[in-house]
Amino acid sequence: MDQPTPAQIGEDDLPTPFEKTVFLEQIDEAAASRAYEAIIAEDPSHLDARVNLGRLLHEAGRYEKAERVYRDALDACGDDAILYFNLAVLLEERSRVREAMQAYEAALRVDPEMADAHYNLSLIFRKIGRAKDALRHMGEYRRLNG
Repeated sequence: MDQPTPAQIGEDDLPTPFEKTVFLEQIDEAAASRAYEAIIAEDPSHLDARVNLGRLLHEAGRYEKAERVYRDALDACGDDAILYFNLAVLLEERSRVREAMQAYEAALRVDPEMADAHYNLSLIFRKIGRAKDALRHMGEYRRLNG
């Protein structure tokens, strides 16, 4: 297959800064975090950059900053199931179970068919002795996963 010449490559064919940063994550997570921050500074409504930055920070153990990224993203971009879900996972990992439950429930208000949120809520409810709620969410999880 022939490679396109520079004259044949349109602006739409070039990777965006976001696409470049997604690739950069595999090479240098710190540089990717800085690149996501630059993307967000240029476009505060760039939801995917905020989600990815929060995830990278969370994975690096920078919990307070990750939480701030998720909460700022919710303020800047509005309700988003993935943001709420990622925030819930972070809060649960930090043993802030009540807040995690609220974030999972917020994720489900945005996307009632988010199977993983049902699953995680089921596990929390089972741990705190709310068997009926645990069964309800596990049932939803199973229904959604066939």
